[in-house]
Amino acid sequence: MASSKIQSQMASSSTYLSSLIFTLILLLLPSHKQACFTSIFSFGDSLADTGNLLFYLNNNHRVSQLPYGQTYFHHPTGRFSDGRLVIDFIAEALGLPLVPPYLPGGDSRNFEKGINFAVAGATALNNDFFKSKGIHVNWNNKFTLDVQVELFRQFLPSICSTISECEEKLSSALFLMGEIGGNDYNDPFFQGKSLEEITTFVPLVINAISRAITEVIELGARTLLVPGNIPIGCNSAYLTLFHVSNNESYDQETGCINWLNEFSQYHNQLLINELQLLRKLHPHVTIIYADYFEALMPIFQSPEKYGFQSFPLSACCGGGGLYNYNLSCYCGDLGSTVCMEPSKYVTWDGIHLTEAGYKHIATSLLQGKYTNPPLITQTCFPETIVDLHDFKQYSS
Repeated sequence: MASSKIQSQMASSSTYLSSLIFTLILLLLPSHKQACFTSIFSFGDSLADTGNLLFYLNNNHRVSQLPYGQTYFHHPTGRFSDGRLVIDFIAEALGLPLVPPYLPGGDSRNFEKGINFAVAGATALNNDFFKSKGIHVNWNNKFTLDVQVELFRQFLPSICSTISECEEKLSSALFLMGEIGGNDYNDPFFQGKSLEEITTFVPLVINAISRAITEVIELGARTLLVPGNIPIGCNSAYLTLFHVSNNESYDQETGCINWLNEFSQYHNQLLINELQLLRKLHPHVTIIYADYFEALMPIFQSPEKYGFQSFPLSACCGGGGLYNYNLSCYCGDLGSTVCMEPSKYVTWDGIHLTEAGYKHIATSLLQGKYTNPPLITQTCFPETIVDLHDFKQYSS
């Protein structure tokens, strides 16, 4: 009992320190009037979607109901989580309002500080590719990455009317290019395609991301944050669908599936290589790699150290099973259950993360620990946030 109580106290302390770190980041960053970025433009999938898919489906989706949105907003917003996403935490840290979704439209003045084109279910590759491979993609996949960039191109005249005005507007904006690419692998993996075949998709996905980056640079982007893939071998859905009795398939320290994480790392390494090439082609542009994979792995290795429960592979919301992920009963469906403390869980619904998981990623990125080059220290005001390094002891 004493040992259990001590562990509980340590976990509570770690959660408090995590919140303290994020608060310190907010305090140490420039004020809203001195923000290093004046707006945020976002592209991607459900890890970044702040309401586009829900609007497109006319609220006909399980994310239109609680428990989605319960933690921070206390109502559904179209985010595939219990609360805020990485993009939300970055906006808050930079003194900017939460980035509104594009599809609902509205007064262009509402988009002066940014707009989000990310749509849940989106892929980097287009529909023709998946059809040629016999792969079904969700929502007819109308909002692939190239479509999102085209929507951004069409949107630009509503916020700037001359070339010089657009250059000024976009040069001071932060562009979030993802996460994107996850669904290019999720759909084929879940439909039984082999690892060997899906591995051949990766260079094509990277090329599609590279083309999108190049297009927004040509339109005037000067600072881009490009996330890599998350460790899908630690994902509740993948752990359920690819569960085997052979212990050699699992990492002994984390319980994650080795070959799936190796696949994620392969994607990330090709992306890193491509970004390096793009930096040489566009030396006047800051292209930042955001390592979501490495930002999350410490949690799976030492969950209680970071304030999470001792078994971090289970989803907070789901239909039961070893990892609380059930293909016949998704989060929000009748018969599903929701954990009492989402802040103790990394995974929300089996596929997506909790607000706590996203906050951990965002805090790590803002500290510069898992960005290359560092997001804040290289692009904002180094003298203002240099003290962040003094607080690393509380988060590592």
